[in-house]
Amino acid sequence: MSGDGQSDEASSPRILLIDDNPAVARAMEIAFRLAGHRFDVAADPEEGLSRLARHRYDAILLDLNFTAGRADGEEGLACLARIIAADPAACVLVLTAHSGIRIAVAAMQSGARDFVMKPWRNAELIAKVTAAIARGPLAAAAAPTVPGSPPPVLIGDSAAMQQLRALIARVGPTPASVSISGPPGSGRSLAASAIHAASRDPAPPLRLDLRDAADWPRLDGAPATLILRRPDALDAQAQQRLVDRLPADTRCIAIVDDAAALMPALRRRIATLDIAMPPLAARAGDALLLARHFLRAACDRFDRPSAQFTEAAAALILATDWPDSVRGLALAVERAALLAEGDRIDAASLALPESAPAPAAAAAAAATPVAEPGFALSQAERATIEAALREHRHNVSHAAAALGISRGALYRRMARYGL
Repeated sequence: MSGDGQSDEASSPRILLIDDNPAVARAMEIAFRLAGHRFDVAADPEEGLSRLARHRYDAILLDLNFTAGRADGEEGLACLARIIAADPAACVLVLTAHSGIRIAVAAMQSGARDFVMKPWRNAELIAKVTAAIARGPLAAAAAPTVPGSPPPVLIGDSAAMQQLRALIARVGPTPASVSISGPPGSGRSLAASAIHAASRDPAPPLRLDLRDAADWPRLDGAPATLILRRPDALDAQAQQRLVDRLPADTRCIAIVDDAAALMPALRRRIATLDIAMPPLAARAGDALLLARHFLRAACDRFDRPSAQFTEAAAALILATDWPDSVRGLALAVERAALLAEGDRIDAASLALPESAPAPAAAAAAAATPVAEPGFALSQAERATIEAALREHRHNVSHAAAALGISRGALYRRMARYGL
């Protein structure tokens, strides 16, 4: 404990290593922990970005290659671009062999703070990381963040999310007011935070829910950036009052269901550009990336052992039209992590409550016999059943248990799909 009663570990630098080599991870972890640093490891860029979405790190050590046989550094450079886009102030040091100097220079031109040569000497490595942290970011890269809070990381590799991140990178640094539309639960608030993080405003934004009358007085003396929730829910009179109350030099980021519901004067003031947040159904493959991120976060929060999805569970995640979009998927994963026994999350653990079936499942239910309680099958149920059968080597009893349905129900569905 320090003299003021605070834990020394809580105040020590927190380091993240993104590297798929267990020997490298173990050696660095020992060195940094002996030096009094906190140290976390991610085995690949996906896990690294997931950790960065949950924690703020003083420094990030990033390997440049993750696929056997590759030495072009493209995987690491792509991860670096994602990190810097989310947090321009991130302190990233890339790891490279002697033959990778050219790639290391490219990484520094792309925002890395320094590079570390393999093999390394522990004392020199720790000194280099310490110096990089002490230097701090360039003033132009100082991101507007709440101290200790993680940067707003938009997880997803789909084309829709790549386009969204590119648009945020283009619009964020400008003073333009924008609206973010899309279905509730799709991540609009996170996108709003990402736009502000890409801006040149160092102060935290003021968040107001315009449906709450108690929030309106907070418009007086507002900071440079406002995040406004649901201005499209206001009637015409309230929308005009908002136009009159907004300070002229304030940037607005509005979260709306439908930008078309804004009256022209208000739309011109707060929605120079409308950014459409893609629904989860339009983000091919992202549901599984998000589910793994939510699972890691839930295991940390509930102090559970690290867990993984079974093949059938992964198929279900991709096949289901999740109620409440990303937020609904997060709830299902958190519930499964809390109730799981062991380190495997099966399909039955993710079953949707019968009172709130997925939209696709509800449509399919009208044309099929009522399913046994405990598992809401989507219209893509064949993929889930095939995955469960493969996982359990076509043992019908075990597959049915993993799916949360009876053997008879599984046999009927196998017959329906010719399995």
